[in-house]
Amino acid sequence: MTKLALEHFLPYRLARIGTVVSQEFREIYGHDYDLTIPEWRVLATLGQFGEMGAKAIGRHSFMHKTKVSRAVRALEERRWLKRRESLEDRREEVLALTPQGLTAYENIVPSALAYEEKLLRSLGIHAQALLDALDALERVKKMD
Repeated sequence: MTKLALEHFLPYRLARIGTVVSQEFREIYGHDYDLTIPEWRVLATLGQFGEMGAKAIGRHSFMHKTKVSRAVRALEERRWLKRRESLEDRREEVLALTPQGLTAYENIVPSALAYEEKLLRSLGIHAQALLDALDALERVKKMD
């Protein structure tokens, strides 16, 4: 029987490094804002795009609808997110950040960009190759 060396298996390695990086980055925004990873992803998505429905947030962030729903509820309880009825589809609500949510997003973004810069700098000459490989993998998997 052929055995799989999990620590060398690309899907496992990608998942593992993604988890480690997400958790490490959470220490930056979690310390001051006490956000979970899904809450940050919803905040960041709405900060980037302005308004969108929960389904679109899930598709963009690759999160299951229950995680999106919990994150939306938590952000709404903080008064960082508001809902309004969609004019195109009454079954879905349009979500947007409140002024408090937008302020939190704008305060976190510089730390996010500094974290990304530090991570890429730590890769030295390999940084661009990694970014190119990720672009290629996203194209192959039709994620763009």
